[in-house]
Amino acid sequence: MRQLIIAVLASFLLSPTVSADEFVYEPVPEMKYPADNKWSKEKEELGKMLYFDPRLSGSNWISCATCHNPGLGWGDGLPRTIGDGQKELGRHAPTVINSGYFKIQMWDGRKKSLEDQAKGPIEAAGEMNQNFDELIGELKAIPGYVKRFASVFGVNSLTIDNIAKAIATFERSVVSKNAPYDKYWAGDKSAMSVSAVNGMKLFFGKAKCTICHNGPVFTDSGFYNIGVKAAGPLKVDLGRYNQSKADFDKGAFKTPGLRSISQSAPYMHNGTEATLEDVIEFYDRGGDVKENLSPFITPLELTVQEKKDLVEFLVALDGEPIKVTFPNLP
Repeated sequence: MRQLIIAVLASFLLSPTVSADEFVYEPVPEMKYPADNKWSKEKEELGKMLYFDPRLSGSNWISCATCHNPGLGWGDGLPRTIGDGQKELGRHAPTVINSGYFKIQMWDGRKKSLEDQAKGPIEAAGEMNQNFDELIGELKAIPGYVKRFASVFGVNSLTIDNIAKAIATFERSVVSKNAPYDKYWAGDKSAMSVSAVNGMKLFFGKAKCTICHNGPVFTDSGFYNIGVKAAGPLKVDLGRYNQSKADFDKGAFKTPGLRSISQSAPYMHNGTEATLEDVIEFYDRGGDVKENLSPFITPLELTVQEKKDLVEFLVALDGEPIKVTFPNLP
């Protein structure tokens, strides 16, 4: 059923006669919080402390912010992230921006929520390499944390699940909105350049981008093999297949959101494309690896100007600066 829906959508999006007046604009909605992890300012502030605290790692050197740095588009600026022991991992660190809107987490979708995702890197041997029991013991020895957990969650509440809930609450505050694209649709037609507007028409039409990059944060949270070549220590990365065991998911990875995408280079699940220009060239040639390639990935035959226009539109998705200050750690 999902494939049928996408195919119907694709047939509409490929129409060369779509005009700007026919675009369906969707603003970034208010963030929703899980029923078992309601928002509070205190919880968000506690999550912020934990996010920036390297004591959450076994080495006491790596924090969440090491690989998801606000100054680097909430990524790390590397093709593939560096984990415990300064070893290169197999995948690019995805940005935290707008992750609270994603239906599923991680490049291969192995985590179903931000709370679940927050715990994964902490205990992963190649990433933060921290034993949960040891972490709880370390944090319980810090009176400031004990006091804050008691205030947010109640007495005797310093647990790994509550650590994850606090971090996820902070991550849901990392939202990109009010971009030139939003201002344009709010009535300020000067907010986007002529080139960016042309890029928007291409994005919704000839370039086929919205088959996968749709909705208010420009992702369908689906998984596709788009033909990315291997790079780094992983010579073969089966992606979503490792979770689904479905043959069509071999080499498939999650569609990233595109808001503020210009800030989190490089691109693709393994960082093979250094710039947005490189990404457009990649799609224009129809990907690099043809085995198990998604049928949506075909050569686009874009002109030089059309490629420039698409990049201008992607930059017009950059929201207002997401301001964050380093917390005082207990």
